[in-house]
Amino acid sequence: MAKYLVIVESPAKVKTIKKFLGPNYEVAASNGHVRDLPKSRLGVDVEHGYEPRYITIRGKGDILANLRKEVKKAEKIYLATDPDREGEAISWHLLKALKLEDKKVYRITFNEITKNAVKASLKNAREINMDLVDAQQARRVLDRMVGYCISPLLWAKVKRGLSAGRVQSVALRIICDREEEINEFIPQEYWTLDVLFRAGGERKPIAARYYGTRAERKGISSEEELKRIMEELEGAEYKVAEVKRGERTKKPPLAFTTSTLQQEASKALNFSTQKTMRLAQQLYEGVDIKGSGTVGVITYLRTDSTRISEEAEQTARQYISEVYGEAYAAVSIREKKESQKIQDAHEAIRPTDVTRTPAQLKESLSRDQFRLYQLIWKRFLASRMNPAKYETANVKIDGGNHRFTVSASRVAFEGFLSVYTEDDEREENHALVKSIDKDTALLFEGFDYKQHFTQPAPHYTEASLVRALEELGIGRPSTYAPTITTILARRYVVKENKNLYVTELGEIVNHIMKEAFASIVDVHFTANLEALLDGVEEGNVNWKTIVSNFYPDLEEAVKKAEEELEHVQIADEVSDEVCELCGRQMVIKYGPHGRFLACPGFPECRSAKPYYEKIGVECPKCGKDIVLKKTKKGRRYYGCIGNPECDFMVWQKPSKVRCSQCGSIMLEKGNKLVCAGEDCGFVRNKDEGLQNEEIMPTNSKIV
Repeated sequence: MAKYLVIVESPAKVKTIKKFLGPNYEVAASNGHVRDLPKSRLGVDVEHGYEPRYITIRGKGDILANLRKEVKKAEKIYLATDPDREGEAISWHLLKALKLEDKKVYRITFNEITKNAVKASLKNAREINMDLVDAQQARRVLDRMVGYCISPLLWAKVKRGLSAGRVQSVALRIICDREEEINEFIPQEYWTLDVLFRAGGERKPIAARYYGTRAERKGISSEEELKRIMEELEGAEYKVAEVKRGERTKKPPLAFTTSTLQQEASKALNFSTQKTMRLAQQLYEGVDIKGSGTVGVITYLRTDSTRISEEAEQTARQYISEVYGEAYAAVSIREKKESQKIQDAHEAIRPTDVTRTPAQLKESLSRDQFRLYQLIWKRFLASRMNPAKYETANVKIDGGNHRFTVSASRVAFEGFLSVYTEDDEREENHALVKSIDKDTALLFEGFDYKQHFTQPAPHYTEASLVRALEELGIGRPSTYAPTITTILARRYVVKENKNLYVTELGEIVNHIMKEAFASIVDVHFTANLEALLDGVEEGNVNWKTIVSNFYPDLEEAVKKAEEELEHVQIADEVSDEVCELCGRQMVIKYGPHGRFLACPGFPECRSAKPYYEKIGVECPKCGKDIVLKKTKKGRRYYGCIGNPECDFMVWQKPSKVRCSQCGSIMLEKGNKLVCAGEDCGFVRNKDEGLQNEEIMPTNSKIV
């Protein structure tokens, strides 16, 4: 009979950990939180010391009943919830809900679900850290106060179903501020001028960029200035004025933190932050590997530390030396230096066993799990390798009084690049490194000039927003994904081609928050609150002091806003669909299952129909619109809006471009366009210049 009980959060971990510990241990799961503040009211006693009033979460009664049965049978109880503030708080709530005060209760944590890590955690069992619990309680209470005090105000002044949050409101403000910056931006004209040379018997011409005069660097701001420079250069003799050769090194990237993993997965794999965290959770909790059973293949996914354990460090160095050679294995590793506090109890995100290569796991993982694991594995391995080394050459070329420059580089030693390369890794004019010197004769071939306009800062993407939140010290690794998910779900922000755009609703909510609750959406105030929560974790600040200083100001601001803010009416988005019953233009509404079309004459006219997103391409069979649809299982496809009369459907997104070979519709596949015609198979690049005859005309039909 089992003597010891281990309680974890996720049922996915139960089988894995039970296998590691043997018959003396019973392993059970709490399925996350078991107690929380009640949904029906604030749940914080503001009259008597801001004491939270926790209740059992609905649906958790049976889980707690089963845990109580197991507790009665156990001599010792180990609380093995996640190794962060929230995990510590869940352990404390379990202690209270199961009434374990008189039992032998221990807290254990592990950063990876492997046999060694789990067994080592039992040897280092400790008491629950109340500083960590209090830091989480403070965050939960502050978030509850903001949400439950401000959300009803938004319902009254704007419309029901809206919400305000301590971190989400700041994230919305950051996006709105960028939108304003883009709208107010005034483009400035400038020109680039390249001179094309043939040098040293090279087949390809060298393009040298205009630098300015010999005396100073200057830009070209107008076409008149460009023409003047070109006139001055007419008939000029060009000569190499200076060649500087050297070496530069490119340092390897640091191992992933939660933030950098979300950013890189978005950039390299096109994953949303939510998808990245879901897949990482699966890899952490364990996957079935042939011959090994269920094993956690990465370390804990919520961390802002880049530290690596000594054991993992040695294993990586040995693996790199054996597979790539000793020259590739780094002896000393740089770590991230931060002024703000790092929760260094965790390691960076890394494979639990570096010798478990992505190729070995490919058959055991889903496609997306494999891609994320491969990214984590390569990044970790690269972080333990030596820098890449480049031979460089910087060439200055003079023509008359004007100067042109060209730079070149060539990889001399790959280092970490043998494992991990990023999109911006390009070699240009590398032949120059050896082929050009001060005496090289240059043969002028012509000018290449282009007009440009300065661009505003780009719209935020999920990845760049995560980076901004991290740099500003807002939120913590576990909050980035749910924050972005919330503002998208509330329709404050929409996502198009990775970019985040503010909706009219988002602008109104942001305006109200800035006008009535300036401090809550103030970036520096929110970052300062995070620092105070860190102070609670360190045992330097009492959590109720933070709450008692925060609530009175919030309460006063809410009362003032109720009196002063005007009611805002948001018009529904009008569609181009006409109501079949009364002839009105139907509007787009938002329901629990997403968007739908409804008649604005409700309740007199109750006409409603599904909303399909048009992609701007016409059906090749009947000329009606092609729309984005979903199967019953949620898989996306593209079909004719005239279905069932027209049966056209494809899985890939149709393009406005038609095939230049047979005239059929083209489908988007990555960065290529592929002809949908069965007997054609024509393929072209997506961004290739179009001929007029390739653009699908309006109301065209391809039979």
